[in-house]
Amino acid sequence: MKYFIIGLVICFGILLSTGCKRPDLNVDVINPEQLEIEFWYGLTGVQGEAMEAFIAEYNTTQKTHIIKGVSFDSYDVTAKALEAALARGKGPGVVLLEDYQMYSFAKKGGLRSLDSFIDQRPNFDLKDIYPKFLAQVTIDDKIFGLPIYGTTQILYYRKDLFKQAGLSEADLMTWESLADAAKRLTVTGQDEILVYGWEPMQGRENLIDATINRGGRILSEDGTKVLINEEPWIYTWEQFRKWIHDEQIMKVHYGGEGWQYWYATIDDVLQGRAAGYTGSAGDARELDFNIIGAQMQPYWEGFESQPVGVHNAHTICIPTFTKDEIAMAAFEWIEYFTSKEMTGKWSMETGYLPIRMSVIENSDFRSYMEKNEHLKVAMDQMKKTTSITYDPTGGSIYEALRIAAEKVEILNIPTQIALDEAQDVAQQALDEYLIRGAQ
Repeated sequence: MKYFIIGLVICFGILLSTGCKRPDLNVDVINPEQLEIEFWYGLTGVQGEAMEAFIAEYNTTQKTHIIKGVSFDSYDVTAKALEAALARGKGPGVVLLEDYQMYSFAKKGGLRSLDSFIDQRPNFDLKDIYPKFLAQVTIDDKIFGLPIYGTTQILYYRKDLFKQAGLSEADLMTWESLADAAKRLTVTGQDEILVYGWEPMQGRENLIDATINRGGRILSEDGTKVLINEEPWIYTWEQFRKWIHDEQIMKVHYGGEGWQYWYATIDDVLQGRAAGYTGSAGDARELDFNIIGAQMQPYWEGFESQPVGVHNAHTICIPTFTKDEIAMAAFEWIEYFTSKEMTGKWSMETGYLPIRMSVIENSDFRSYMEKNEHLKVAMDQMKKTTSITYDPTGGSIYEALRIAAEKVEILNIPTQIALDEAQDVAQQALDEYLIRGAQ
């Protein structure tokens, strides 16, 4: 018994000398006087690791509160969790959403306006935020989220495979020339395709980008008619259906949990099973730029003046159920992440676009961009992008487009059928929304 007591004393002394660590978790015990702010976000992989590092760095600077990061498999899973939290009136103090998700939650009354917090920070320079991103978080002259990074979809291609085929970046200027290049790059074995010429990222996003590049619109000018089965949509989506299913020069990965389909697409290119893919500016840390090149999205022949893709602001928001004391501390975290220093650091760490114009004044950032062509490509493309129309129905139009994209890309259903069905569902949802608004 004497030795057992001595052992306990020694163990207790070790615990004290190691900063009160819990041996089962190996983490610091939280100071009970610190507020714990739960932060939900849908990032995994290297981007999730980068976010964890940012949270840890921030927490070392705080005495009154700490951020507790909670990672979900994707932005969509995060949004669904927030919807459930709002229903029970309890959840995170702060949450990361895509811009269209922020719009939907804000219109439903689920997010706090941030204007009062910004007004209390005289040094918080709103004018320094890129106007394109700031416009995406402003609804009815109120700010319901702040962009902490931006993104746009760009092209990534295998430099070696392009060189071997006698191709260059010039062959990615138009969708027509990209398809021609994909034909030349596709390698077929006896019973299978060994190398696909191109891999669009599965889902509605790449298809919407390419449609907007052809002059397509989601809603009419007056907001009363859904336009998703008009010529730009039918032509664009049918081209992709043909490339994927009829000509088999392109492939889409689908299924799995969270971002699994995304990583499968990237792996195909890194391992030489595809010559290129359309992906996010934020893919940079996943790629090897010794073998990968980057290029802006193409335009359709005859549509050179149309926007080249869509830009998206990923926004950090405070739910309505968040108490004032928690909300004030949460905004300090938002202010930290949106600072010139941190937005530049995040961009260099991940490849995502910075949200402040003044970041270009930072010599480290300028030097990084000069040495990393992918970031320069993404920033150049952002100058030519447009924002997507927000879905006034709360998600019914986007959901109809998601289902239509699966029908076209995965099930090989003719585009006219898929988009006509989507149009009927979306228009009915819009009509019901407009009737409710008129009552």
